[in-house]
Amino acid sequence: MSPEMISIGALLVMFVVGTVLPINLGILAFVATFGIGTAALGLTEDEIFEGFPVKLFVTIVGVTYLFSVARRNGTIDLLVSAGVRLVRGKVALIPWVLFCVAALLTAFGTFTPAAVAILVPIGMNFAYRYKLNPLVVGMMVISGGHAGAFSPLAVSGALVLGMVDKTELHVSPVTLFTASFVINLLLSLLTYVLLAKRPVPLADQDETTADEDEDLAESGRPDWRQWLTLTCLIGLVVGALGFRLEIGFLALAAGALLALVDMKRQEKAVDGISWSTLLLVAGMMTYIAMLEKAGVIEEISEHAANLGTPLVVALLLCFTVAVTSAFASSTAILTAIIPIAVPLLLSSHLSAAGLIAALAVSTTIVDTSPFSTNGALVLANARGVDARRFYRQVIGYTGGIVALGPLVAWGALVLPWS
Repeated sequence: MSPEMISIGALLVMFVVGTVLPINLGILAFVATFGIGTAALGLTEDEIFEGFPVKLFVTIVGVTYLFSVARRNGTIDLLVSAGVRLVRGKVALIPWVLFCVAALLTAFGTFTPAAVAILVPIGMNFAYRYKLNPLVVGMMVISGGHAGAFSPLAVSGALVLGMVDKTELHVSPVTLFTASFVINLLLSLLTYVLLAKRPVPLADQDETTADEDEDLAESGRPDWRQWLTLTCLIGLVVGALGFRLEIGFLALAAGALLALVDMKRQEKAVDGISWSTLLLVAGMMTYIAMLEKAGVIEEISEHAANLGTPLVVALLLCFTVAVTSAFASSTAILTAIIPIAVPLLLSSHLSAAGLIAALAVSTTIVDTSPFSTNGALVLANARGVDARRFYRQVIGYTGGIVALGPLVAWGALVLPWS
């Protein structure tokens, strides 16, 4: 059996075992990374460790720590109450408000994970306080982020348009942006209609962190701790969005400052960091990075590009990027797949704008996966839920998108202009 087949087979086995049995998938992934990487793919330990997602690790630690601190001193309560007043008590509108805010942030240049990192903790606290479905809230924040992610001002939009401009092809910025916005809007609408009333996978009473609520300051007029926390949160937004500073380090700095001035209340704030999610995501992303370094991901993409007629190849490419992006960086997948698609477009009658937009949507729409930055942030910030059941819900939701999203993107953006 080839090393590539061993790698993919091991991934499938890990996924099944980690989902069915009570063992963290990240542990299996780390073990498989070392075993397969050294024995089958000939990588050194240093090459394997290069794939550890340091930036994602710092982001999740920093964001979950800061919002744990903010939750303990009552600031999150104040923000949630203000949000409810903003929608005049109609809490069912909260997911849509978050969707719109996320879309605006990314459309005007905010990197999608940064927007999600800012909005998801607040959204998850809304869901916890008002018994909203946390899956719906989290997924709509992510969809909102991607709805605006392909505007000409956005990071992803500028990346795709810049790559296409270096070729003989032309893609309208309006087409790219509209395609992503409409499909993500429809996805959010379906998510809201189908899942908003579904029961929440609540944690057992003895598994909840009841002591957190005892540490909260009473809601009302902000005290000096809450004013300082609000100032730090504003500084986080300005630093991350305005000056492109690393949001994880900013969050750690803000959390440390707030803990130092309120040490008694914040003694257990570090417990709010989602260590199990970190282990899960870090292990899986290290394994996928090993596959990328060994050329397995690129080989799969190239095989897909050499099969069948142009229309079939286009569909296979959409599915390929959806599956791989669910486990790896969307930006990296986009950077790799567009050069592969260019020869196909130049030698066929397929619409360049349609296929590029379909690939962009297929690559990003699956970022709900718990193995991506955005999905991991949702998983890490969910409150009051059975973590294992909620993880399975996120996996199931992502699986549905992986199965249907590329087909919808292909059918709506490629097929009509073929």
